[in-house]
Amino acid sequence: MLDIEVLKKISIEEYTTPCPITAQKDDLLASIIEKMEGEGIRHIPVVLNNKPVGIVTERDILKNISRSIETVLKVEDVMTHNPKTIGTDTSLDEAAYEMSLNKIGSMVVVDDHGEVFGIFTTTDALNALIEIVRGEVDL
Repeated sequence: MLDIEVLKKISIEEYTTPCPITAQKDDLLASIIEKMEGEGIRHIPVVLNNKPVGIVTERDILKNISRSIETVLKVEDVMTHNPKTIGTDTSLDEAAYEMSLNKIGSMVVVDDHGEVFGIFTTTDALNALIEIVRGEVDL
């Protein structure tokens, strides 16, 4: 049987998806869409000095698709400002709780200096759950 207290000690660090790319506020949205498609990702942190100031998600893009036909959009025009962030040492249960509470599909993971470490997504949470249930995690 799984010990809940042990589970609460598992951090998200090893389940966090690295960020192969980040965006700047003034990047053209079209170039970010190309990068997302090229990398097969759905979330890109928007950074200033490698610290998160926003996030562009597939959902943000879809909500603004009609606007992008009418005008040239920049990342800042569609991004979610002040994204939810969590530290690398945050427990899986806390990360999942925050995502559920805020009804979001991802959170930007930051290191001890507040710089982008990666992205933690609902898919990452499901992968962690699968590994735990299958006994593939040393508890």
